[in-house]
Amino acid sequence: MLLDLTGKKILVTGIANNRSIAWGIAQQLKAAGAELGITYLPDDKGRFEAKVRELTAPLEPSLFLPLNVQDADQMAEVFGEIKAKWGVLDGLVHCLAFAGKEELIGDYSATTAEGFARSLDISAYSLAPLCAHAKPLFSEKAGVITLSYLGAERAIPNYNVMGVAKAALEASVRYLAAELGPEKQVRVNAISAGPIRTLASSAIGGILDMIHNVEEKAPLRRTVTQMEVGGTAAFLLSDLASGISGQTIYVDAGYCVTGM
Repeated sequence: MLLDLTGKKILVTGIANNRSIAWGIAQQLKAAGAELGITYLPDDKGRFEAKVRELTAPLEPSLFLPLNVQDADQMAEVFGEIKAKWGVLDGLVHCLAFAGKEELIGDYSATTAEGFARSLDISAYSLAPLCAHAKPLFSEKAGVITLSYLGAERAIPNYNVMGVAKAALEASVRYLAAELGPEKQVRVNAISAGPIRTLASSAIGGILDMIHNVEEKAPLRRTVTQMEVGGTAAFLLSDLASGISGQTIYVDAGYCVTGM
C-alpha cells in the first residue's frame, strides 16, 4: 500500500509563513493528493490573510478561512463552512501555539497568571473544541494531528510555560484518542518535532543554541526539516497509520534517545 491521500479533505491550521512547520505539513499533504482547507489568524489590517493566501495559493485550497481559536463564534463558523462545502472531514491538523516572549526567557516561576492562561488556552485547550466541532463531520478512520516538543517531558531552558502547555496537549491527545476512537475509528496523535528555526521559535531564548545542541548530540547529527515533519503527518493521516492512535511520535533525528 502506498501513501495516498487522494480525495481526503483535510483542514490545516497555523500556517504563518514559509518557515512554519504547518507549511511543511500542508505541502506534503497536497503532494499526497489531499484536498486542503487552510485557516489563517485574522488581524485588523488583513496582513496575515494576504501573506498566507499568497503563500498557499499553489496548494489550491478549496477553503480559506479566518480562525482565532479564542473566538468561539469564529470557530463555529469555520466548521459551518466545512459542513456546507465538504460535508465531511478526513483530517484535522492543529499547529497552534502561543506564549509571550517575556515568558520564554528566564525563570518559569516568573510566569504571570494571564500569560499562563493564554498559553494553555491557545496551545493546549484549543485542540478540544476544534475536535468537538469536527466530531460530527469526521469520516470513518479520520485523523487528527497536533505538534508537541520534548519540553513537554523535560525541563528545557527558556521553554518554560510552553513546556507545560505541550504536556497538557499530549495528555489531551490521549483523552481525545480514547473519546473519538470507538465510534468511527478516528485517530489522534502528536508529533514531537525537533527544534526548527521558525518565526515562532525565534521567540524562545537561546533557540540557536538548542538547534546546535541537537546537531551535536542527535544520532543523525542534525536537526529535522519542516518537510520531514510534514511527511510524518501525511503518514499519520493516511490509511497506512490506521492502527496508531493516542501517541506522541518523535521526529527529532533521534535526539530524544541520546540528547541532554
